[in-house]
Amino acid sequence: MNEKSMIRDLTSGNATKQLVSFALPFILANLLQTCYTLTDIVIIGQFVGSEGISAVSNGGEIMNFFTFFGTGLAAGGQIVISQLAGRGERGMIKKVIGTMFSCILGFAVLLSAVCSAFTDNFLGWLRVPSEAFSMAHDYLFTCICGTFFIFGYNTVSSILRGMGDSRRPFVFVAISAVTNIILDLLFVGVLQLRAFGAALATVCGQGLSFVIAIIYLHSRREQFGFDFRPASFIPDRRCLSAFLKQGIPIALQHCAITSSMLFVSSFLNSYGLTVSAVNGVGSKLVLLSYIVTNGLNQAASSMIGQSFGAGRFDRIRTVIRSVFLIGFSFCALLSAAIALFPEQIFSLFDKDPDVLAMSHTYVKVAVVNYIGAAFRAPFTAFVNGVGFAVMNFFMGIADGIVMRVCLAMLLGLVCGLGIMGFWLGSALAGYTYFIVVFPYYLSGKWKKRRLAVEIG
Repeated sequence: MNEKSMIRDLTSGNATKQLVSFALPFILANLLQTCYTLTDIVIIGQFVGSEGISAVSNGGEIMNFFTFFGTGLAAGGQIVISQLAGRGERGMIKKVIGTMFSCILGFAVLLSAVCSAFTDNFLGWLRVPSEAFSMAHDYLFTCICGTFFIFGYNTVSSILRGMGDSRRPFVFVAISAVTNIILDLLFVGVLQLRAFGAALATVCGQGLSFVIAIIYLHSRREQFGFDFRPASFIPDRRCLSAFLKQGIPIALQHCAITSSMLFVSSFLNSYGLTVSAVNGVGSKLVLLSYIVTNGLNQAASSMIGQSFGAGRFDRIRTVIRSVFLIGFSFCALLSAAIALFPEQIFSLFDKDPDVLAMSHTYVKVAVVNYIGAAFRAPFTAFVNGVGFAVMNFFMGIADGIVMRVCLAMLLGLVCGLGIMGFWLGSALAGYTYFIVVFPYYLSGKWKKRRLAVEIG
């Protein structure tokens, strides 16, 4: 990266060393994001109890459905930008940035206006326990109203990642995370605002981060490559087509997977507050694996995208292999930790004896989830990097609807495993990406794919 541009060349040098150095800020950013996600649960659990955990977890799951759609669109822009950066097309990158800002933020405003009126319906479909319903409503409604800032924050981060910049997104995440933790303690711990306070802290944290990011990038608009003039926000037809072609399948993939998780959670919620609380804590513990695997995925997606744009296929193989080895090592350590200390870990969130007793049951589920994350990360990055939009859509259907729902129903209801069946079915679906994409990767057919945006 030079002083005249924020774009970093990821197509040369030692691939593994560059992956580690490029991924480190992403990993630290994911660590901070996970910390403030877990902070919501820890503080809610300590000050409110199992009802609060159930409310924040269920409200958060529904909000993730909307957030992942926005981040999916932004990820499509990241793919396009990374491939253009690999070819040195600076002018087209400017058009993609303006198109992304206009479309994604416009969608955020529309989503807030429409979905805020259906909060109770969403929670009803999820079968949220009656003891937690009111607080879940407060949490979800507040987050939906703050969608503009949440989407804006993720759009800026995706643009910078596509340009090969991992340091600035880390700074913006740090601002959001620290703000969220401080406000969590104030709103929930001091002011006793319960789930509403947790949601407000999240929106304020990401809102502040987004505003600071825009001010910072505007002050360095020449290096950023975008002048922020009104005319520059007018969507470019070719860029819009390219980024939606990549982004919509990723968004639909995220939505299909999230919908299937909501479906499984609706069955688990029907078992009562204790199971709902264990599921809430467990789902947050699964996020620990994403600290490293998603960080590697985010870094590798840009590296593979630039390498694909530059025709460096040998480099793509090295990146994929490194992502798997590093991710698997980390996930193995997490598996050992939760297998040895389940009650100690769960007690950080909820000290209810029934929840702690059930933590032992959740150990197998957590291990299956952790190892699945290690197998999924390199091939998610691969599909994103080469811009295989159809594959992303197909994987959303295969992972979410075909595998997760069918396996959960088969193991939970048909095989009579009940709670454990639903958990294991959902966890095993995480291996779908590896099972389907690995043979395609070995075939080498991806080398003949066209770039996301053809110039000329």
